[in-house]
Amino acid sequence: MDSFVTPHVFRFVDRRVAGRELARRVRPLVTARRGEDWIVLALPRGGVPVGFEVAKAIGAPLDVFVVRKLGVPQDEEVAMGAIASGGVRVLDHGTIALLDLSSTVVDSITMRELAELRRREELYRRGLPPLSIEGRCTILVDDGVATGATMQAAVESLRLREPARIVVAVPIGVFEVCESLRSLVDEVVCARTPEPFLGVGRWYEDFRPVSDEEVVDLLERARSGTPSQPVRSERIDVP
Repeated sequence: MDSFVTPHVFRFVDRRVAGRELARRVRPLVTARRGEDWIVLALPRGGVPVGFEVAKAIGAPLDVFVVRKLGVPQDEEVAMGAIASGGVRVLDHGTIALLDLSSTVVDSITMRELAELRRREELYRRGLPPLSIEGRCTILVDDGVATGATMQAAVESLRLREPARIVVAVPIGVFEVCESLRSLVDEVVCARTPEPFLGVGRWYEDFRPVSDEEVVDLLERARSGTPSQPVRSERIDVP
């Protein structure tokens, strides 16, 4: 069964607040499978503040699952695919054909993003190995989903590690994309699906880029059990 919430016209204050609302949506799934071993994997950078709140709320360990979007040469914000930890690459062949991108160009962009993926994995874990996923109920968290390419790459790579269950959880997303992910995972929790969507950042009051330093700090807090810092009130109305 997949969980969706009727759209509301409002913005999250920031990613931490979004994570707290998402945690309230995820908690019943965890409660229903009490006694199973859960882990939260956040897609950096933006998914880490969200995942931190989810992991804290359900008492699960937090780790990163690094995914890199493959942006087209003309506009890196337009995805032609994604790569994820474990060597999985997902390509949008329709976009590649439409823009007449050669395999040389696609492979060049892939190698560049692969180097960045490896850099981030090394930086974020500080020499520690990734947490074990095999046989665990795994929640993949990001700060939102628009095209779904990044999340699809994460899911396909994650399956290679044989988790017991995969749950995709995001605070905000395109309804059709969230729905399409249902065929790939055991559960989808998309807290809000506004129309028109207009991009993930449109639904956050504070959508500033998350730094590598913040990712490292939150992961260390999660490992040590350090309490999170207080945040402002949970929502403001959109004009």
